[in-house]
Amino acid sequence: MRLAAALLLVLVTYNPAGESAYHWVGAAIGNKAFGAIHLLLVALLLVGWSIYWIATWRALGTLGVVLATLVLGSLIWLFFDIGLLEDKSFTTISWIVLVSLSFVLAIGVSWSHFWRRITGQINVEDVDD
Repeated sequence: MRLAAALLLVLVTYNPAGESAYHWVGAAIGNKAFGAIHLLLVALLLVGWSIYWIATWRALGTLGVVLATLVLGSLIWLFFDIGLLEDKSFTTISWIVLVSLSFVLAIGVSWSHFWRRITGQINVEDVDD
């Protein structure tokens, strides 16, 4: 579910198919038709990105984000090398990057659950004094 939500957030924000908030809001601004519905969508996306980005950064830290990106990048490179991915067009690369970003965000918001299952330790950061 976390991966699906991350994928939805990323692809609603931008996707190469041209059906995204980026394209819709950009067209509205270009046509001088930007309205409340556009602002609401931007605000909701910012809330979603804030939740995912903060959770990912707190759970993984800089090193964890870099390592997760390195692993996914290496995996994509391997898929190109063994022939599972062949098309190197901008659109294909864009889709791969967007899906990879979704995976990094999903790993970030799920990390505490993985960590607890692997080690038996519970992460607690927000403690009331």
